[in-house]
Amino acid sequence: MAEDNPPPPQTRSFEGIKSIQGENTFVGLTYDKLDITASIDRVRSPKAGAVVVFLGTTRDNFEGKPITTLEYTTYPPLALRTLTTILTTLKSTNPTSLHSISVIHRLGIVPIGEDSIVITLSTSHRAEGWRIAEECLELVKDKVEIWKREWFVDGGVWRANRDGGKGAEDVGEEEEAGGVPVEYLEQEDR
Repeated sequence: MAEDNPPPPQTRSFEGIKSIQGENTFVGLTYDKLDITASIDRVRSPKAGAVVVFLGTTRDNFEGKPITTLEYTTYPPLALRTLTTILTTLKSTNPTSLHSISVIHRLGIVPIGEDSIVITLSTSHRAEGWRIAEECLELVKDKVEIWKREWFVDGGVWRANRDGGKGAEDVGEEEEAGGVPVEYLEQEDR
């Protein structure tokens, strides 16, 4: 049962949303439930014919193995900088069609069925909106320095934020620095 091996209490390094807002871009990190309506309102534009929303939610299994919860951790200044770079690049490569874009990622413990990421954007037409949202998600999963621990009934496994990314068995306190596995700290230099 999940109660036999619950995740440790989460440590919050800030309250509310830690964010950076640019010209028609918004990136944020939060330990709170994601506010989908606020994300949609943030990207609305009179020039847009479409507002696209993607929600990433915690599913109850990974490769058939039951998950009890997910836990996300990061070094906020680094993750916010990388998120900002991704959104700025998407805006510059889609200057006439992408009007506004926002990405907010949740940190800490995210229970089954709750949202861990919300990507919202407004575009002139729906097809380009779907394409840009997919590209944004793939870039976030590939580049942003956010790590997740999948909690199973019998313990946890650290993974990169990409589906199926190679994980490591749960490590002890002496092998972590600020909640981030030591082997991942080297990635901060990217």
